[in-house]
Amino acid sequence: MRQIHFGFVNLPMSTLTHFDAHGQAHMVDVAAKQSTHRIGVATGRIEMQAATLALIESGTAKKGDVLGIARVAGIMAAKKTSELIPLCHPLALTRVAIEFSTQAAQGDTSAQVNCIATVETVGPTGVEMEALTAVQVALLTIYDMCKAADRGMTMTGVRLLEKHGGKSGSFVAT
Repeated sequence: MRQIHFGFVNLPMSTLTHFDAHGQAHMVDVAAKQSTHRIGVATGRIEMQAATLALIESGTAKKGDVLGIARVAGIMAAKKTSELIPLCHPLALTRVAIEFSTQAAQGDTSAQVNCIATVETVGPTGVEMEALTAVQVALLTIYDMCKAADRGMTMTGVRLLEKHGGKSGSFVAT
């Protein structure tokens, strides 16, 4: 079996669906795949100073409603994922939901905004990338809107929580 070398690991090509038999990148053909209801759920957080979180929660950030604008940015990002990630299929999304929760600073823990993105479609391929992209862009928007107050914010913990639908079934992170 042919392998592809990434500098740190050799992987059999059969495990990497975005490479053809010659090792060339290609968009996976999903024409023969069954359309099913597909759901992707991703999460991430942005850590910040307590004063920055207070600005967000009070609605007094100079640029406006931080979480409202970040929510719209996350939704827009999910819809544009195939334009950002080269081999992603454009999908007709049926639902994108962005939820935020905040956590005050506690001891050595920074204040933070947590984001969960849920993306759904009915189609032949999943929406994991759309959910992950939505989280990243929502967090980047929070950073952009609050950077004048806190340039030390850190985005972290971005990961897939759940995936449902398709031939491979469900994945739930532990």
